[in-house]
Amino acid sequence: MTKPVAFAAVVALSIGAALAATYANALTGEATAQDGWSRDEVRMLAAMRIAQLPPAPVDTSNAVEGAPAAVALGKRLFNDTRLSRNGAVACATCHSPDKQFQDGLPVGKGVGTGSRRSMPVVAAGHSTWMFWDGRKDSVWSQALGPLEDAVEHGGNRSRFARLVATHYQRDYEAVFGRLPDLAGLPQDAGPNGTPEEQAAWKALPVNRRNDISRVFANMGKAIAAYEKTLHYSESRFDHYATALLRRDAGGQHVLTPSEVNGLRLFVGKAQCSTCHNGPLFTDQAFHNTAVPQRDAQRPDRGRAAALGKVKADEFNCLGPFSDAKPEACQELAFMSMDGAALEGAFKTPSLRNVALRAPYMHAGQFASLEEVIRHYVKAPAATVGHTELAHGAAGHTERKPIVLNEREIQDVAAFLGALSGPIVERSTP
Repeated sequence: MTKPVAFAAVVALSIGAALAATYANALTGEATAQDGWSRDEVRMLAAMRIAQLPPAPVDTSNAVEGAPAAVALGKRLFNDTRLSRNGAVACATCHSPDKQFQDGLPVGKGVGTGSRRSMPVVAAGHSTWMFWDGRKDSVWSQALGPLEDAVEHGGNRSRFARLVATHYQRDYEAVFGRLPDLAGLPQDAGPNGTPEEQAAWKALPVNRRNDISRVFANMGKAIAAYEKTLHYSESRFDHYATALLRRDAGGQHVLTPSEVNGLRLFVGKAQCSTCHNGPLFTDQAFHNTAVPQRDAQRPDRGRAAALGKVKADEFNCLGPFSDAKPEACQELAFMSMDGAALEGAFKTPSLRNVALRAPYMHAGQFASLEEVIRHYVKAPAATVGHTELAHGAAGHTERKPIVLNEREIQDVAAFLGALSGPIVERSTP
C-alpha cells in the first residue's frame, strides 16, 4: 500500500490533491467497483477466491503425507478393486475422478447399499472432521473406514495385509519399512468383519494383531497422501471476483446478470454464506437444517451419534497408530460432546463444483439445487433435534427467515453453477 500512496503524493504536486486521492484509491483497489458492489463487498468476494485458500494444515498424525513414494502408493491403492470382498469395488468406485470424486448416487453403493451419500474427497485435508457426521478426525483414518465396512468394501485386515505383501511389498517397504512376518496368518480375520473373522482375529496374539493393524493404518496413510494432492482450481466466480478487484469491466462479463444477482443474494438475504463461506464455501461445521429423513423408521442422528465413535476410534489422533504427539491433538482432546446441540446435525459440504454433484444433502434427498434452496425458504421443523432455520415470524437467536421468490431461487442456483472449475492433482498445496 505504501508505494501507491507515495506515488499519489508526487502526482498531487502537479495535478492537485483531489485527483491524487482518486488515483491512490484506484491503485489500492479501494474505489467503488462496478455491478454495484461496495469496496467492502469487493474485498469480501476477493477473499473467497480459491487462490486465497491457505495450504491444508500438516497432519502430524501422518508422517508420510508429503512423501512422493507414499502418494504414488496411495494412488494405486485408491484405484485397486482387489481391496474389496467381491473384487469390484475400489475407493475410486464411490470417489470417481470423472464424477467430482464422488459417485452421483443418492447413497453410496459398494458391495452393498449404504445410507448416506459419498462425499467428495477433494480438499478434504482442510477439514478436521471427516464424513457427514465427523466420525473420523483425519484423512488417513477416513480412508480406513470404508475398507472394513460391510456394505462398502467389505474387507478385513488379514486379507488386506496379505494383498499388500503380495502386490505392493516393494512400494510399501520403501515408505514404511519392513512388512511384519505374515506366516500362518489366517486368510480372513479382523475386528469388524463377520463373526468368523472376528473369532479368528481374537485368536491371534496381541502383538500380531498390532502388526496387522499397523499395516492397515499405513494403507490409510498412503491413500491420504494421494487424496491430499487433489485440489479445486479457479471457477468463473474466481475470475469475476478478480475482475472486480482489478476494476476490469470486461472481465466482469464472465458472470451473467442472473448469476451476479444470485451471488448478491447468496451473500445477502438468502443467508447462504452464513455456513458456506471462505474459499471452499464451507465453515467445516455441523448444522441441523431440518433435512428430511431418508428412512423415517430409522432416523439419522448425524453428528450426535458420531461423538463417541471418534473418541473411541483406535485410528484417531491420540490412538496407537498415530504419528502425532498428544499435544498436537487439540481438536480431538477438546471436541464438543454436547450431543443435544448436535442432534440431527450434518457437516457443511463445500459448494465448489456443487452444480456437478447432484443429488444433494447427506442422503441425496433433493434432486436439484432449486429444491435445496426451496427447502431453506420453507424451513420445515426438524424430525430429529432442533433446526437452525428460522420460519415465518418465529423468533431465532441467530437467523432470520429466508424470503426468496421463484426468480431469486433460480438466480441463486445459477450462481452456484459459476463455482464449477477443474480438479487438479498436484503435490504442493
